[in-house]
Amino acid sequence: MIEAITEKQKSLIVNNIVRACDDIEKLNGTGYKFIHLASGFIAHYNLQGFKANYSIVDCGYSLADAILANESANKWLNFREGDRDYLYYKSKADIYKRICDKLRNKALNLYNT
Repeated sequence: MIEAITEKQKSLIVNNIVRACDDIEKLNGTGYKFIHLASGFIAHYNLQGFKANYSIVDCGYSLADAILANESANKWLNFREGDRDYLYYKSKADIYKRICDKLRNKALNLYNT
């Protein structure tokens, strides 16, 4: 059985990925391990390949765009309470939701300034 992700680890992942949306070079192994396994992200050989993909200037599709566009595919709704590993997948869904919430809040703050 896979253990649920701890609150501390959730916070580290969320903060790292949100920072990486502003500067892809800030993406670390912890954030990469989470995001490259999320639905909608193409396979990369490693962290550097992932960074290279999202560092292309004027590609028209940022990491933040990709995260928000794939939100509905990363809710892990196919797991129900009582299912094996339910708490793990619920914690993954919580992380993805927190990332999306922070990105949307950041965009609203920019818009309102």
